[in-house]
Amino acid sequence: MSEKIKVLVVDDSSLVRKIIGDILESDPDITVVGTANNGRTAVFKSKELNPDVITMDIEMPIMDGLAALKEIIASNPKPVIMLSVLTHHGADATFKALELGAVDFVPKPSSLLSLSVDEIGELLKLKVKSVYKSKISAASDPGYAGLVSNILSEKQAEGELWRFRKNDVSKKLVAIGTSTGGPSALLQIFRTFPENFPAPVVVVQHMPEGFTKAFSERLNLSSTLSVKEAEDGDRVLPGCGYIAPGHSHMLVEKRSEGSFLRVVKGEKVSGHRPSIDVLFHSVAECYSSNTVAVIMTGMGRDGADGMSHINSTGGFTLAQDEATSVVYGMNRVAVESGAVKEIIPLHEITKKIVEHI
Repeated sequence: MSEKIKVLVVDDSSLVRKIIGDILESDPDITVVGTANNGRTAVFKSKELNPDVITMDIEMPIMDGLAALKEIIASNPKPVIMLSVLTHHGADATFKALELGAVDFVPKPSSLLSLSVDEIGELLKLKVKSVYKSKISAASDPGYAGLVSNILSEKQAEGELWRFRKNDVSKKLVAIGTSTGGPSALLQIFRTFPENFPAPVVVVQHMPEGFTKAFSERLNLSSTLSVKEAEDGDRVLPGCGYIAPGHSHMLVEKRSEGSFLRVVKGEKVSGHRPSIDVLFHSVAECYSSNTVAVIMTGMGRDGADGMSHINSTGGFTLAQDEATSVVYGMNRVAVESGAVKEIIPLHEITKKIVEHI
């Protein structure tokens, strides 16, 4: 890289600031240009130092991370990566931050996590490098409420396209794969699923173990779908959403009595566990042309091979476009492989899914 990525580290603990700073500085492509011990200082230094990326703690004195995030996104938009603790309150605040415009999060080391300090450090460096070119605008996140309102108005105007009777059942299944930038994008999509949606929705979101349960609960509260973290043996039902747990692969299998989920440990596939490729390959085998598959924002190439499999068996394949992606990575690889039938912006994904159910 011709220039190093400039990072502002925000945390009320001097020890954490030192640890995060040392981790980032160990990468030759990253430099820490400043630190802050509260949100108010973070807002000031964001303007003064103009960093490429900010790492942000949530619980801080004077001004907390959520308040600081709001001000930064409104006045001097930057990619912000939250540092999150695995508690109910911590997870809830993390997903609130993603709704407010943070691009992603990294868990703080904890005895509750299977990730080591070194693994978390590598994850943080990878995320910093993947998001530093992201285009964050003051209107991009807070303005989404308006987009949702517009989509709901379209649904009413289009009449039958968006209306499903309570007992409608589709033979189709929706499969979604995403990574960096995915949590906030999924929250937006799940909010716009119409009532009585007649198909099941299965999702792999690359997310650390422990956070997927809290994330599925937040999706459940935000959606007309009934959403849960997947468990081995779950029956795949219309109007329900299933989120792969952060520690295992999720597969779909058909039996004589219906479709069921398998949640299994195993080696990483395409660099991940859960892997989008694992889910997509199983969906292609079980549902073939009755699949609607969506590949979204995220770094790497997980999901591209599975999309090709779904495409070759006659399923309908969608990719989130570059303009609305935090990281145009996995979806770019799928598009370039020829596996994608349509490329559309985030706010049109739900509508397109509904058209093909």
